[in-house]
Formats: sequence, C-alpha cells, structure tokens
Amino acid sequence: MHGILNLNKPAGKTSRDVVNIIQRLVRPAKTGHAGTLDPLATGVLVCPVGHGTKLIEFIQRMPKTYEVCFLLGRQSDTEDIEGDVQLLDDPPQPSRDQVEAVLPMYLGTIQQVPPAFSALKVAGKRAYDLARQGKEVELASREIEVYAIEILAYDYPELRMRIKCGSGTYIRSLGRDIARDLRTEAIMSELVRTAIGSFEIADAFQPDDQLSRGKLAASLQPTSLAVSQLPHATVSQEEILRLAQGKLIEVSVPAAAEEVAAMTTAGELVAVLVPGKEGGWRTIRNFANDYL
Repeated sequence: MHGILNLNKPAGKTSRDVVNIIQRLVRPAKTGHAGTLDPLATGVLVCPVGHGTKLIEFIQRMPKTYEVCFLLGRQSDTEDIEGDVQLLDDPPQPSRDQVEAVLPMYLGTIQQVPPAFSALKVAGKRAYDLARQGKEVELASREIEVYAIEILAYDYPELRMRIKCGSGTYIRSLGRDIARDLRTEAIMSELVRTAIGSFEIADAFQPDDQLSRGKLAASLQPTSLAVSQLPHATVSQEEILRLAQGKLIEVSVPAAAEEVAAMTTAGELVAVLVPGKEGGWRTIRNFANDYL
C-alpha cells in the first residue's frame, strides 16, 4: 500500500492521533504526516503511506494556506484560546485601515519568534514541556516565508484572515506580532489549513470510527503528487533498469534544475534524481524496482 492521503483533521485530535488511526489500518506499511496541526486546528493533514513516507520532505516544502480567526484585545500563554486567556484593560480598537497598513511588513522573508508552547526543542526538551512546568522558555527568532495575507472579515474583536506561507510558520505567533504592531495583543481562536500545495481541503476526507482499510486504500493518491513542484523527466524501461542497479542516467531538464522527478510513460514516480558525475543523474529516492 503506497500513496498519499489527504485528510481533513478534526478538532480535538493531535496530528499524531490521526496518524495512529491510519497506522493501524495500513500495517505493515508505514505512515506519517507532513506538517503538524495543533488539536485546536482542523483541515488538511497530508499523510504519506508506504513509499510516500520517503517523500515527506518534498511535501513539507510546499506552501501552506490557512484561514484563521484572531481575537484582539486579549492574550494567553499559549497564544490561543486553549491557554490562560486574559483580557486587556481598555485596549485600542484598530480600524480595518490600520490593520491593512501593518500587513505589508509581514510579507516576504521575515523573522519570527516561535511560541513557548511549541514542539521545538530547548536543550533537548520540548518547549511546551518546559512551559507547562512554569519554566522560562526563550526561543531564538528564525526565518520564515509569508507569501500572502488577506483580511476576510473584521468585526472587532474578531479578525479573520487568509494566510499563505512556507513551512515552519506559526500562525498564532503571526497574529501576536501583527497585534503588537497595532499596540494591542491577540490570540488565535480558530485555524483551518485549507491547502498544502495542490492538496486542498475540498478533496480531503475526514477519518472517523467507520474508516476501514478498504476505504482508506480507495482514497490513496499517487506518490507523484508529492513531487509535483519538481521538473519531470520521462524515463524508458532501460533507464528504469539502470536506476534500479544504482547507475546514472541522462535526462533532459532545465539547466538550473537541482532535483528531477523521473516518471514512467504512465506518469508514475520512479525516482527523484540529483546531478551526479560527468553530467549524469543519480537517485536520492529510488522506487525503480517496483517497475521492473
């Protein structure tokens, strides 16, 4: 059983909870996920199965789209409604124009300090474990990519936005920083991930108690979707044999290409290639034996 599952994660479950459900159904094949969602969040959770697990890093590179609701004029230790929420005394109520005016500062490559309640490690321990123990957690800022921010609706204190960003972006921390530029605070009350690359919520299925191995297998999408952003090169049966033997092949791709998806004539993923010696291409992910 090999492929990619596009799931709509329900609220109240961790990403790991969902993966555990899938794992029980696909054994002995492996599974995992390409991008954590907090229990509060819902939406697209991409779970590769079998060979697909070897392609997680390529899915993680894909842009992610979220629809989020922030509540202005309040703060919490977790930066969302699941923490210790405190209302600010007489906070400013920014206009929509004022909100619009600060958003350009959050486009492109920016620095972000992750939340203390996150899965990042500090001295070998999860930051959220330290934070729950009441310990001071200091996380260094890091570079993130934000491609687009759009206000969907604003009726104070509710600010609804659509955000398209790169991997590693904490949406609740983005709301925190935007609010602080407006001289207030904000917490996240809702979060829906509507897409990871071409994996969209409209095409996702929701795991439930009635989920069976057969239903899951019918929902598997081809592993080639994990590398849809890479240049593709069609390879012959002779070239597939060479790849299975660990040999280099020659492919015709754009000169600047650093990775290439080698595909069968039927559009199935054979391997992911990178430049090798003497102008040839070698595999970094190799499924060629499946096509012999």
